[in-house]
Amino acid sequence: MPNIKIFAGNSHPELAQRIAQRLGTEPSKVVLKKFANQETCVEIGESVRGEDVYILQSGCGEVNDHLMEMLIMIHACKIASAERVTAVIPCYPYARQDKKDKSRAPISAKLVANMLSVAGADHIITMDLHASQIQGFFDIPVDNLYAEPAVLKWIKENIENWRECVIVSPDAGGAKRVVSIADRLNVNFALIHKERAVANEVQRMTLVGDVDNKAAIIVDDLADTCGTVCKAAEKLKEAGAKAVYAVMTHGVFSGPALERVMGSCIEAIVVSNTIPQHEKIAICPKIQAIDVSSIIGEAIRRTHNGESVSYLFGNVPL
Repeated sequence: MPNIKIFAGNSHPELAQRIAQRLGTEPSKVVLKKFANQETCVEIGESVRGEDVYILQSGCGEVNDHLMEMLIMIHACKIASAERVTAVIPCYPYARQDKKDKSRAPISAKLVANMLSVAGADHIITMDLHASQIQGFFDIPVDNLYAEPAVLKWIKENIENWRECVIVSPDAGGAKRVVSIADRLNVNFALIHKERAVANEVQRMTLVGDVDNKAAIIVDDLADTCGTVCKAAEKLKEAGAKAVYAVMTHGVFSGPALERVMGSCIEAIVVSNTIPQHEKIAICPKIQAIDVSSIIGEAIRRTHNGESVSYLFGNVPL
């Protein structure tokens, strides 16, 4: 059986280190640098002939540079005769551009899927895609892992009287995710309907459901500028919520996000480490990070050994 080789891009070397540690190995040698004209240069530092290669790169930070870096790494391994190349993308770039919602709008998530396939990826492992149908943009296998088991674990361990809480979706699109978590905790759920005038700016919000004198937990897949989640928290407080928490899979925190979170009535905003969070936690102590390296590491191990990955959809590996 070929050996596992894990290569880390520049977006999140710490997560790659944790995953490699879980698998009892070290990240493989690769030199990533830029030429004077800012072109990306990749040098794979060891043989990958006949090996099972996993390239980890998250869609965060300088997204375009990191995407290009990953494509070049996939291509480099493929033409160096790797047996199989799997792109491990904890946070999928351009995931929000997944449909043609106005005239002449691009479907950039599909373009990224095409680029990964053409570069030579044989398999994709990602986590909590913004829209599950992005899997259909690929003609190669895609494993969309869920942070949900880790989120349930956090709620049970950190929220007193969690049996009395209400799980809240900040928009209609996240209703399915929220219903799934509420069912597994056996609690009620609520929904906030929002209307936007322009992208990233929410105009009006309406709460559907009862949160009076209960802890409200807002659940979504992405915390970007945090305008929606902070406004939703205010709305929940107005409706009589005892405490408001937010749980998001991907903590992007761009623009004024950290100031908004600090100035909001949210007790804690919990994100996974699909994107590096150390610097943000230092600035904003309300942010807490859940480690998902065990889920991704176990998915890699199961993929390598030809085992089923579906166990991870409902359980956190030990």
